[in-house]
Amino acid sequence: MEASSAETPFNAIAPPVFNGENYQVWAIRMEAYLDANDLWEAIEEDYQVLPLPDNPTMAQMKSFKERKARKSKAKNCLFAAVSSSNFTKIMSLKTAFDIWNYLKKEYKGNEKIKGMQVLNLVREFEMQKMKESETIKEYSDRLLNIVNKVRLFGTEFADTRIVQKILVTFPERFEATISSLENTKDLSKIGLAELIHALQAQEQRRLMRSEGSVEGALAAKVQTNQGEKGKYKGNKKEGSDSSKSDFPPYKHCNKKGHPPSKCWRRPDVKCEKCQKMGHHQKICKSNIQKVVAQVDLQ
Repeated sequence: MEASSAETPFNAIAPPVFNGENYQVWAIRMEAYLDANDLWEAIEEDYQVLPLPDNPTMAQMKSFKERKARKSKAKNCLFAAVSSSNFTKIMSLKTAFDIWNYLKKEYKGNEKIKGMQVLNLVREFEMQKMKESETIKEYSDRLLNIVNKVRLFGTEFADTRIVQKILVTFPERFEATISSLENTKDLSKIGLAELIHALQAQEQRRLMRSEGSVEGALAAKVQTNQGEKGKYKGNKKEGSDSSKSDFPPYKHCNKKGHPPSKCWRRPDVKCEKCQKMGHHQKICKSNIQKVVAQVDLQ
């Protein structure tokens, strides 16, 4: 029972596999993997395992065995950490040190190539703009993805540049938040996380207001339609309409004037728009997003 519940030893975890793409990411992960398994020394130092002297001591025999095994294990790990197409390129190399340096030279490139790659990424970063349909998280994640690629090449890229980029490319709907921050903080010193959180809070408040406005407009439209229908149905219909005010607030929407069976937020109602439970299609968020988009275009 105890053996079955024991944690998997770290050396039983497979190394990250390199398929010829994203070498920088793979190299960082692979170095960490080898170091955790006490094998990085065989690559970093490329030490020689000297033959044992005559009449070796137990300590010498143990050290000889460990150092030789470490080099063999490091080589085996690198063989297991590349795809089949890359394995054929390194299978004739004799040591883990040779394998590592071959892959580094083949895929990392020289300083000139690296500089061109960094320049292309910086150019891509500068060309980014936030789309009207995009959330703050989606936009900031897109920027950070490019920045992290730049940093993997060893190039410094300060968070202040990302902050400046967001401040000059955000849509008009965030103008009020930026104005508020300008009045309370020094924008040249504001942190990236603080800026993103402030913009996300504004984004959430705006969505909640839009949702409430759309829901209220939809409810008013339904009531108007019901009133128009009731004009032609005599006193009996008028009596039933007046009785609606007798219904107490329903627990799922906290609103009066309708029986529980007519509530748009009943847990058992299924939206025909998004096929999810818990709301009627008239208040579906997909409708809200359409209205928000129309408002932004005005």
